[in-house]
Amino acid sequence: MPELPEVETVRRGLAPAMEGRAFDRVELRRPDLRFPLPQNFAARLTGRTIKTLDRRAKYLVARLDDGTALIMHLGMSGAFRIEGAKPLAALVHDTKKLAAHDHVVFSIGGARVVYNDPRRFGFMTLSPEATLDHHPHFRAMGPEPLPGALTPMHLATAFQNRKTPIKAALLDQRNVAGLGNIYVCEALWRAKISPRRLAGSLVRQDGAPSKRLEALTEAVLSVIAEAIEAGGSSLRDYVAADGSMGRFQHGFAVYGRTGDPCARVTCPGVVNRIVQSNRSTFFCPGCQR
Repeated sequence: MPELPEVETVRRGLAPAMEGRAFDRVELRRPDLRFPLPQNFAARLTGRTIKTLDRRAKYLVARLDDGTALIMHLGMSGAFRIEGAKPLAALVHDTKKLAAHDHVVFSIGGARVVYNDPRRFGFMTLSPEATLDHHPHFRAMGPEPLPGALTPMHLATAFQNRKTPIKAALLDQRNVAGLGNIYVCEALWRAKISPRRLAGSLVRQDGAPSKRLEALTEAVLSVIAEAIEAGGSSLRDYVAADGSMGRFQHGFAVYGRTGDPCARVTCPGVVNRIVQSNRSTFFCPGCQR
């Protein structure tokens, strides 16, 4: 599933083709994606102008001029491409042979923004913008892993007395919005913290963050910032509309590197893979404690 840096790259790529423009036509090639599309979905969008295209965690949010918000989630294999305009960075597949999976087509300002999703785990829905923070997808979300939003004190409050492994606690969207498996593994390696360590062990008895939790917060922020700058990580499904790929995967320290020497030159350890909550976890037992 695309994580926050990949979805932010999608947003930045789609924004020039969508912001300030109106939906001239909306074509639905099936009535549902993961869930049924909202009633009168095409009619409610047609003629509406997109004020801004934002991102919340792993969701894209198009704010429209009538006070409606179009919420879009890419699921496992969802992808956008832009046709009829200069290619812009966006999350796409090699859709030439997957045209049967073009499910939603937005005609906007002379271009077509096509949503393709072979597995149909993505979805689109509509919500009043004024109550967006209370929408079921957003109301329990924690802060974004961005400077000024995520702080050591927030994590200390969220983790106090928690007996959950730290990796699971970081993946819990109620604690931090938008973090996924790849970047949590990388952040824990940078902070030298074992994914098995209990979240509460990183909080002092007085409820303040420990030095290790401060280091972890900084690691999360730096990993996400660097991944966004690199255009995300290109693994199975992620390439840009102009054919370029995200670059962050070239700098993975542990993710997908089972059996490789630890990237920390002072550590003699070897990267291990374990399974936590049915997800692969990659870490170095030599330096992550």
